[in-house]
Amino acid sequence: MSAPTAASTSTPLERDARVINARGHRIAPGEIAIGVIIGRTSEFFDFFVYAIASVLVFPKLIFSFADPVTATLYSFAVFALAFLARPLGTLIFIAVDLAYGRGVKLTIALFLLGGSTMAMAFLPAYDQVGPLAIWLLALFRIGQGVALGGAWDGLPSLLSLNVPHSRRGWYAMIPQLGAPLGLIVAAALFAFFLATLSAEDFLSWAWRYPFFVAFAINVVALFARLRLVATPEFERLFENRELQPSPPFATLFSQWRTIVLGAFAPLASFALFHLVTVFPLSWVTLNGTDVPVRFLVIEIVGAAVGILAMLASGLIADRVGRRAVLGVSAVLIGAYSGFAPQLLNAGSFGEILYMLGGFVLLGLAFGQSSGAVNGNFPSEYRYTGAAIVANSAWLIGAGFAPLVALALASNFGLWSIGAYLLSGAACTLAALGMNKEWAKQTREPDPEQSGHAIPV
Repeated sequence: MSAPTAASTSTPLERDARVINARGHRIAPGEIAIGVIIGRTSEFFDFFVYAIASVLVFPKLIFSFADPVTATLYSFAVFALAFLARPLGTLIFIAVDLAYGRGVKLTIALFLLGGSTMAMAFLPAYDQVGPLAIWLLALFRIGQGVALGGAWDGLPSLLSLNVPHSRRGWYAMIPQLGAPLGLIVAAALFAFFLATLSAEDFLSWAWRYPFFVAFAINVVALFARLRLVATPEFERLFENRELQPSPPFATLFSQWRTIVLGAFAPLASFALFHLVTVFPLSWVTLNGTDVPVRFLVIEIVGAAVGILAMLASGLIADRVGRRAVLGVSAVLIGAYSGFAPQLLNAGSFGEILYMLGGFVLLGLAFGQSSGAVNGNFPSEYRYTGAAIVANSAWLIGAGFAPLVALALASNFGLWSIGAYLLSGAACTLAALGMNKEWAKQTREPDPEQSGHAIPV
């Protein structure tokens, strides 16, 4: 199976990128890393702009008919729609990829992502149009999810296949930097408007500006990514099936075991991801234990600490192996779950301890969580298999985390959040252990020794 690569299937941006690469310049791993960081940062910026608004804006604007806790739960339910829509986006855009090329696929996906995000800036309030406001929010959120499913471009795979094996842990960490960087930019924008404007002005118009910014960032990210997918290296890997899409259902039925293990391996970090970003903001806002602008500043500082922890995870993984980092961090997250959630009710100092400690653990675990078992995929299934694993991991580990966490904490107390987080750590350890045993039984290469572990 080979995808068409004729100029007729290329977007103008991709053709411009081919001109740049036609000068005989070989793209180095560092340049690929920059493109990957830009692309992932733009995606996570869109993600966190919506996540923050789902706490500070939508409960009051779209679900104003409900009490604050119920309104936030409704908002988190809509939040989960994007994760449900991601697999649909993967199906649609793999078909586009095969028929029209990667440039067309990426262009449509990123414009859909930016357009869906920007459209939220024009949302009317429930008091103006009634239930239509909810349906519009849900539609735009589904659009974000479909677009994210199509935004998988294989660039982390290209990066993985162009670095020395001894630096695999470092380069596996690089795509993950987009999460804290996106959070820092999104939280800083909201914090600025909250700090400089009245609550009335913020809810009336100021909250809309970050959604406009998202569209501009996506355009910049589009060209950065197209420049790389048009490289000779990417073309070679695509044509020899290393980065060529395979039929999604055939991949699912053939590689279901690797997909299941890949989805559960990062569960500890994915559960913690929302328990230090989205959920605590909702908790302190609803309970009045802190003002949103101050807590956003804490999140910004925590994200910066998380970046340092991610960098450390890359260095440590290259010494002891990615599986060891994931396993040890899962144990530490399990220990953290036993006491940390209660810190959110322990005043300002307790909140800071909870956030900084959580971001340290998140950086260590999330930095190495992507594609932990994807080295088990045969080359012909690697590209699509990695995309399915990414969708599954985010759906199982993160899609419903804010909703479940707030529902548990509101009904049973913060200790229940610890139990929820502990279950994620247990799933990670079980998946890593099962993957190791399966690799031995089938005599397949350990992903830690393979040159083809693909970060997702």
